[in-house]
Amino acid sequence: MAADLVRMVGIAKSYGPVTALAGVDFAVYENEIVGLLGDNGAGKSTLIKILSGTVSATSGEIYMRGKKVLIRNTTDAINLGIETIHQDSALVTQLSIARNLFLGREPLIGPPIFNRMDQRTMNEVAGTLLKRIGITKDIPATTPVSYLSGGERQAVSIARALHFDSDLIVLDEPTNNLGVEETQGVLRFMRGARDSGHSLIFIAHNIHHVFQVVDRIVVLRRGKVVADDVDPKSTTIEAVERIITGVPATG
Repeated sequence: MAADLVRMVGIAKSYGPVTALAGVDFAVYENEIVGLLGDNGAGKSTLIKILSGTVSATSGEIYMRGKKVLIRNTTDAINLGIETIHQDSALVTQLSIARNLFLGREPLIGPPIFNRMDQRTMNEVAGTLLKRIGITKDIPATTPVSYLSGGERQAVSIARALHFDSDLIVLDEPTNNLGVEETQGVLRFMRGARDSGHSLIFIAHNIHHVFQVVDRIVVLRRGKVVADDVDPKSTTIEAVERIITGVPATG
């Protein structure tokens, strides 16, 4: 079995009297894509928010490669090599592709006191990255993100994660509201990221998309893990849907 990249142990989260997560154990191994599934309210988003540093757990522990870590905010998560790509891409649409790729981590040129961004380097790196992740159109790196399609915006977010060599890339509903071609592009990016040494968590309501790309499926229901080692190659979409809903097979 591959080594753990991330392991979350006994993760619990309560909002007053409401329990969002109840002692969840969740692991991601090196070089794999995990599909995290569950109905609305199952706890998927809460678990990912804890991992990405936007929400604190009520209790539980997180380990990276066997070492206990503290994730108190998004900066902690990024410094640990965890990059989260949300459905809305978390991009600044009025800024260029290059600026979005380096947002908050811009390379500087000249004396530090002038805080002058190295625009040429950012443009060159952006152009290379877009080709690397499969954008075949000649899109200048200076293009504002507002001019891009949904799939192209997702590509920029994924490119950012790849450039900063994130160990774990979390994709929260990345194919939602995308067309067929753009969806296939995002799935190709995911496979390419795994093949180049990254691990990924894929959260999606569309199980057909999940089955196309993941290595393993984990299912949450009402804040608890009800399946954590489902092999999409040896099961069916209908069987996974039954696990998600808790409805037993008939016949």
